[in-house]
Amino acid sequence: MTFKASAKSADAVVVSSKLEYEDAIEFGIKKDKLHVIPMGIDVDEYMNKPVRQNEDTINILFVGRIARVRRIEILLQAVAKLPIRFYLTLVGGEEKTSSLSRSGYLDELKKLCKNLNINDRVTFIGPVAQDELFNWYSKGDIFVYPSLYENFGQPILEAAAAGLPIVSTSVGVAKEIIQDGETGFLVAGDDQEIADRITQLADNNLRMKMGNALKKKVRNLYGWQEIIDQY
Repeated sequence: MTFKASAKSADAVVVSSKLEYEDAIEFGIKKDKLHVIPMGIDVDEYMNKPVRQNEDTINILFVGRIARVRRIEILLQAVAKLPIRFYLTLVGGEEKTSSLSRSGYLDELKKLCKNLNINDRVTFIGPVAQDELFNWYSKGDIFVYPSLYENFGQPILEAAAAGLPIVSTSVGVAKEIIQDGETGFLVAGDDQEIADRITQLADNNLRMKMGNALKKKVRNLYGWQEIIDQY
């Protein structure tokens, strides 16, 4: 039996986001069978992030696969326009075009850093183990995610659980948890707009206010016990 046939014959189909819900309807699955239950997160693992205050440099973080769909070049162009002191850290391995070859996107991004004269303020960490991610979230002040498309976007949820205010395009779980101007900023993906929002978040009080509000929202909606209770 094919996946499509299995889904249509099932009594219930669980999807992790509103976007997947819409995709499932287009796939031919009836609305009354669909249930949106998001992926959960071990909230307590991220809840003890130390608060950094009065730092001269704003630490900007991106976590995710280095893939063209993430539009990381826009992030690089945005930070190059910042009027504030910053450091950008990108955590994640490069997408593959086959089991043996990379896409070449990472090399393009490194070349762009050189052309933008931001080499000394940008670091590509590469892939890290899941249990090491909190270390990177704990060092960040702002999380930026300029992706074109995401089904869910687990790094967005992880950053929120760590109390980082988020600047993101309206993709995946970002649409669910970011109330624009309250828990972060939703952007269209323009580099100047991203730069402007990051500059706003250079204000320590605003960062703390947004980050704490987002952290509270994630605990209430995405903790594993809350997710289990929906089944």
